[in-house]
Amino acid sequence: MINKGAALLLAMAALGGATVCEAKDHWVSAWGTAQQLAPMPVPRMPPRPAGAPVPPPPPPSPIAPTPPKLSDQTVRMVVRPTIAGKALRLHFSNASGGEPVTIGRAQLAKSAGTGSIAPGSDHAIRFGGQTAVTIQPGEIAVSDPVALDVAALEPLAVSIYLPRETAVNTLHPLGLNTTYVAKGDRTSDTSLAGADTNRSYFWLTGITVEAPENTGAIVAFGDSITDGYGTTPDTARAWPDLLAARLQGAAATRGLAVLNMGISGNRVRRDGAGLSALARFDRDVLARPGVRWAVLLEGINDINIAAIPGMPDSEAVTAEQLIAAYKQWVERAHLHGIKVAGATITPDEGLWLYSAKTEALRQTLNNWIRTSGTFDAVIDFDAAVRDPAQPTRLNPAFDGGDHIHPNDAGNAAMAAAIDPAIFTTP
Repeated sequence: MINKGAALLLAMAALGGATVCEAKDHWVSAWGTAQQLAPMPVPRMPPRPAGAPVPPPPPPSPIAPTPPKLSDQTVRMVVRPTIAGKALRLHFSNASGGEPVTIGRAQLAKSAGTGSIAPGSDHAIRFGGQTAVTIQPGEIAVSDPVALDVAALEPLAVSIYLPRETAVNTLHPLGLNTTYVAKGDRTSDTSLAGADTNRSYFWLTGITVEAPENTGAIVAFGDSITDGYGTTPDTARAWPDLLAARLQGAAATRGLAVLNMGISGNRVRRDGAGLSALARFDRDVLARPGVRWAVLLEGINDINIAAIPGMPDSEAVTAEQLIAAYKQWVERAHLHGIKVAGATITPDEGLWLYSAKTEALRQTLNNWIRTSGTFDAVIDFDAAVRDPAQPTRLNPAFDGGDHIHPNDAGNAAMAAAIDPAIFTTP
């Protein structure tokens, strides 16, 4: 016969065992995108001063138009988890502070290309056991685990149904993968014939996988160059994608995911194209499960926007201000046990905003990144893509056409410039 004290000890032991078991669950961010909040305050562009040179027309933007509202429509988005897993959770954000967003139904499946899904791979996405979820302004909704055996870099299709009129306030405009929008609830349809297309991610902000304890994530944190602005859509040619593929090619780094947290037009110190990098660092780096490293490539937009003729003095930026921001990133990351690699800022001579002043500022920042010892590692993207004959500009073979965004070959050079060993060094 067991007395009450022994029974209590047994109960406590049982609870302790359950707690230990639960602690072994290890969820790691396998894919993510930095949601841009719309509308955002942007600096008012001043009129061009008399006599100022007329800037050349830019190359066509890879950002396709998105609908301002959705109603009784299905959105199917393609994602690529960068590490393998057997269970996944999906993260949706309504961070814009607009109206509540109701997802009436959501499905996860393996992508078969051109908006189709592989037959028999379809799984319902539930939230607290329910098929529908309403995400209040400023909130994030995380799904229940979905049992699905997924290989690293295997494309998945996430389909969500919006039953009522919903303003598109929280999205990532430059998804670089085709997104499909069809009338009605077609979340389980094998194909979406007749669907409209764009290249944005709507409310979907991350995917985590249940993985072994030795897995982790690397966040690529930056602006349009990290976002992949100059690369070919639907080909995974942005440097974070290529880095992920490199890491999967070696056993020592196969457990490291790569998240692209670039936002085109983003600045370090001021809002505009999304929250400033300083403001969104917690959301896009520190709050992501399993992050071990961050690669920081930001600053060129602060330099160039300040150089627009007639821009008010309040938009000016100094090397000291940007260096202070870099130090803040490193300090905040270290408090969370995250290491930081500083990446040098790539050249942009030929851009209409380029001048001796902007170049001097870029060189000052790059010299500090290389020599200050502030970062846990340094990645020299500048050296990787500059023209050997004229180092202030992109190598012509890497120029996407606007003299600032590297093309597919330039992104490949950037990925090749990263030593994967830095991410495995204790």
